[in-house]
Amino acid sequence: MSGLTTHVLDTAHGKPAAGMALRLMRDGVVLFGAKTNADGRFESPLLTGEALEAGAYRLEFDVGHYFRGLGLNLPEPGFLETVAVEFGVADAGGHYHVPLLVSPFGYSTYRGS
Repeated sequence: MSGLTTHVLDTAHGKPAAGMALRLMRDGVVLFGAKTNADGRFESPLLTGEALEAGAYRLEFDVGHYFRGLGLNLPEPGFLETVAVEFGVADAGGHYHVPLLVSPFGYSTYRGS
């Protein structure tokens, strides 16, 4: 399956990050915006194979708002408010999975499968 998918794991609580808002952007234009489901994912790809084009993309995750919504007492501004992952798509016919593992004070990402 070609396209772009993501999921978010809350490493501070050891669970999927349900209800986290994110935006997918290309050239400063928002292509997709939504919140994660109960499993920290979306029911369908952010971009399907037909819409995925080679080039540079940016995923923005609203982590500060998510963690405050869980009742964490974070400073204003928090250490991480928005996590931006900038990545490139070289093969528009490929599958790109960009997971985010995040806590209020750190994150990790990689190209998944």
